[in-house]
Amino acid sequence: MSSTPTSSGSVSPQKILVLALIVLGLIAPFGIYPIFLMKGLCFALFAAAFNLLLGYVGLLSFGHAMFFGFSAYVTAHGAKEWGLTPELAVLAGVATAVVLGAFTGWLAIRRSGIYFAMVTLAFSQMMYFVAVQAPFTHGEDGIQGVPRGHLFGLIDLNSTLNMYYFVFALFVGALLIIHRIIHSPFGQVLKAIRDNEPRAISLGYEVERYKLLAFTLSAGLAGLAGSVKALVFQLASLADVHWHASGEVVLMTLLGGVGTVFGPTVGAFLVVAIQNYFSEVGSWVTIIQGVIFVFCVLLFRSGMVGVLTPWLKRRGIRG
Repeated sequence: MSSTPTSSGSVSPQKILVLALIVLGLIAPFGIYPIFLMKGLCFALFAAAFNLLLGYVGLLSFGHAMFFGFSAYVTAHGAKEWGLTPELAVLAGVATAVVLGAFTGWLAIRRSGIYFAMVTLAFSQMMYFVAVQAPFTHGEDGIQGVPRGHLFGLIDLNSTLNMYYFVFALFVGALLIIHRIIHSPFGQVLKAIRDNEPRAISLGYEVERYKLLAFTLSAGLAGLAGSVKALVFQLASLADVHWHASGEVVLMTLLGGVGTVFGPTVGAFLVVAIQNYFSEVGSWVTIIQGVIFVFCVLLFRSGMVGVLTPWLKRRGIRG
């Protein structure tokens, strides 16, 4: 016996969940420290960008920090030295990440598996050396005192609340773009490559072209996260381009759930919360992160959202 179809005027549970999360995001800064929220959103976007590559193409990159970090450097330099408006500074940073991603991806996609990961790590280490030596990055001092400016010449981003809503709007927009990508015909081909690359090739798809485009998109979104972070903290430093940042985004994605839309966001906020609330214990926070990571991997093998997704699907909601 077939189930009764949903009426055309009804709202799906998935849309209700998304709207509830947006409303929560809009009111969150009135109850939670906005700087903490903005840091979480920046890293959530970074993790979502990384997940687009790992979760939907099956490519593990250990070099995403170079897109995140160099985008932050270019945005900071553009805003401080060139006097660019915040929107132009962010666009310059994203463009830098896209160019870096296209070049790195063009070389890296010629290999697969651990070799692909090692190529991305090698490029990341080379770019870290460039960041240490290049005059415009100011070495270990980084670029400090980055002006936030006025968005479109109208909205003063020096206001913490204005800055938060700017970051939140970019995050929601980027997440919608990622959602559209993975549910498009292009996204279905990416999933086919992830699940069975030889079969995708046999069906006539130019696999390398799809991989390169996905890699470049992922790099650009990671660059957007880095650019916004540079404006939020008014700083671009070596920490943004260090290999540790690449490892951290892998941790965030695995904790939240690889191949899910909201998983990287959950993982990012969990890691940022641990770093924030356990900062008093100093370097012990790394051990705490490690224990939580092992615990989650043993109990939630597909990540927190990955475990919850089957339960949500039975109720008409997708994670």
